[in-house]
Amino acid sequence: MLAIETRDLTVVYRKGLFSPPREALSALELSVEEGEVFGFIGANGAGKTTTIKALLGLVRPSRGEAFLLGRSFRERASRREVGFLPEAPYFYDYLTGREALCFYGGLSGLAGKDASSRAGELLERVGLASAADRAIGTYSRGMRQRLGLAQAIIHRPRLVILDEPMSGLDPLGRRDVRLLMLELAREGVTVFFSTHILSDVEALCARVGVLVAGRLVASGPVGELAAPRVKCVEIACSHVRPELVAGLASPPGAVRSDGETVTFEVPDEEAAQRAARLVLESGGRLRSLVPIKESLEEVFTRLQGGSAGGPAV
Repeated sequence: MLAIETRDLTVVYRKGLFSPPREALSALELSVEEGEVFGFIGANGAGKTTTIKALLGLVRPSRGEAFLLGRSFRERASRREVGFLPEAPYFYDYLTGREALCFYGGLSGLAGKDASSRAGELLERVGLASAADRAIGTYSRGMRQRLGLAQAIIHRPRLVILDEPMSGLDPLGRRDVRLLMLELAREGVTVFFSTHILSDVEALCARVGVLVAGRLVASGPVGELAAPRVKCVEIACSHVRPELVAGLASPPGAVRSDGETVTFEVPDEEAAQRAARLVLESGGRLRSLVPIKESLEEVFTRLQGGSAGGPAV
């Protein structure tokens, strides 16, 4: 069973009665396996939050279907085993962190004693034990984000949907959240999170989906998204004439020297074979030929049409 599945999911907005329709999400076909950490990436305004709101019934889709843990998203029961962290979680400032988690635990169906025990456990887990009995109004943005994560898993959900979970966190906070997400995956919880921070995706995800202007333009394993395209081939050699290397290097002049070893790049594998043959024919020695593949950031920029910002929707 898939944790999340969408079929032709489309959301069209209208600002006013006479304004033209604007497609914020277009025919989304997405599948997320149970137990995986899935990254949903896109520039600001690409439609990531709209997708999440549609899955959770916070926005009514114009057409299409979606399923959460095998249930149609039109059924309220589909959300019983789902935890959710919005991009900017809101809490009652006069409650303490412990009181807030007990309150949300009760809303999620936990008995009073179980909610209290679970709240204490999660406050420790997200690094808020020392601030558990302080009013949330005194919390920093990062502390509120941590509390939001605890709220999202208070009822032990099987699927957690996180909208920009690293927002407002310092480097240590981001590390802790990443570790928590990996712990959840090891426990069998499916983690679906949206982000535009590609380093977090590379550190956490086996699979990703890339959203551009409301359209899913790529989906699959992180390695496969970058694997098909080789940017260039790096060649290291020795005992070779400088003028030969200068003629082979592309871009010209991009040559590094470390003692006897000279390193340069050529644009593709065909050029690498030609360069290797010329080096050997001239009496030189080949040390290595290394294909340099695109990083996820470069793939993302290419899919955006060359602009990391991309069109906003």
